[in-house]
Amino acid sequence: MAKVLTSKEENYSQWYNDLVTKADLAENSSVRGCMVIKPYGYAIWEKIQNILDTMFKKTGHSNAYFPLLIPKSFFSKEASHVEGFAKECAIVTHYRLKNSPDGKGVIVDETAKLEEELIIRPTSETIIWSTYKNWIQSYRDLPLLINQWANIVRWEMRTRLFLRTSEFLWQEGHTAHATKEEAIEETNKMLNIYAEFAEKTLGIPVIIGKKSDSEKFAGAIDTYCIEAMMLDGKALQAGTSHFLGQNFAKAFDVKFTNKEGKLDYVWATSWGVSTRLIGALIMAHSDNNGLVLPPKIAPIQVVIIPIYKNEQEHSIVLNKCKEIKEKLENVALTVKLDDRDTQKPGWKFAEYELKGIPIRIAVGPKDIENGTIEIARRDTLEKKLIPNDNFSENVLKLLDDIQQNIYNKALKFREQHTYKIDNYTEFKTAIENGGFFEAFWDGTPETEAKIKDETKATIRCIPQYSNDKEGFCMVTGKPSKKRVIFARAY
Repeated sequence: MAKVLTSKEENYSQWYNDLVTKADLAENSSVRGCMVIKPYGYAIWEKIQNILDTMFKKTGHSNAYFPLLIPKSFFSKEASHVEGFAKECAIVTHYRLKNSPDGKGVIVDETAKLEEELIIRPTSETIIWSTYKNWIQSYRDLPLLINQWANIVRWEMRTRLFLRTSEFLWQEGHTAHATKEEAIEETNKMLNIYAEFAEKTLGIPVIIGKKSDSEKFAGAIDTYCIEAMMLDGKALQAGTSHFLGQNFAKAFDVKFTNKEGKLDYVWATSWGVSTRLIGALIMAHSDNNGLVLPPKIAPIQVVIIPIYKNEQEHSIVLNKCKEIKEKLENVALTVKLDDRDTQKPGWKFAEYELKGIPIRIAVGPKDIENGTIEIARRDTLEKKLIPNDNFSENVLKLLDDIQQNIYNKALKFREQHTYKIDNYTEFKTAIENGGFFEAFWDGTPETEAKIKDETKATIRCIPQYSNDKEGFCMVTGKPSKKRVIFARAY
């Protein structure tokens, strides 16, 4: 049978780790803090890439690639940026090894020291803006809309597969514009693309908002985000979009001649999502039986398992399974037929339940005789027989139902665990049980730091939309213009 998971009620953290490893998504590597993304986990990332890449290109963006190694001096040009990443940087200091004098392995060749150390990119603003200086001269070169799919290194002390690793995969968009208004429009456009992707593809409801100054991206004027609630009531930042103003353009002297013939600095944005979205998928939807994957992101949408007792039945059943597979592939579904004779059907059922395949089809001699097919849906674990007629249409409709049900369930969970709170004493008690807390905040970094120090909760975002009138900060009693979202977070 498939491997057993720790129940999430017993130990949520262990449940998550069990699920990542036992569903064959990823594993820890021999390099501390880094992970190996296994084929099934990478297949999910490929789906994320393909769908988002299509969305980016529809809005006029193109892909490019920039170096992994960045001269250290580049980070000195934008003060707040280097301060934000200084403690996370991995540094290349030498370019050659040599045999150890004792003959036991190799050592760094001390004569091969680099004239200038190179930083392994923690993010690419500096190397990209040093390049844009050569690409932009006139308003005719704008807007410049570039995206990069890449790996990133941030030297994390405490790591967890997909959620926080020293190396991870992501995409990072970097755009240049002629006006402030165009750059702000781009920032919001990409944030809305992330929100649409999270909700319609990943089935994860998100709150759109702005980060407080203490939580914003290093070097940004404003940072906007989408925040999602996980099944333990903690928040997970699922995507960010940054309005960079002219900070990086000034740091790297990126000017253009505008329509009036005057020189000006360009306006910039950056935005990104990473492989932590796979962690979000797991923690927003899955259960004690394993993964629950929305059909739109599942690498395998339907698995077919033949059931037979002898060789004669095997031949008949297998032919029927192949016929079903062909029909479903003709309506653009990804289908796996598992005809292995090394495992029994019950083992396969449990294994594909663990892997979160949205629909499982079991085909036996009686099903063929009765003109029906048994279908099990992963989200509810319900099984039913459906007629062979209009089979493909029924499966497509069922996948739509599963996609919507997964989203609705996550949305209901968030609504049930979102609270308005006005008393700080009550907040300190309630935050222990998780959830999103809508509370008034006086807008000062001192109050924000006090709440974080005393409760480990942070301002996840200042929501884009709020129906509340002005109120009073739950800590200081000072006037506040709107409620913000507090939560403990990953």
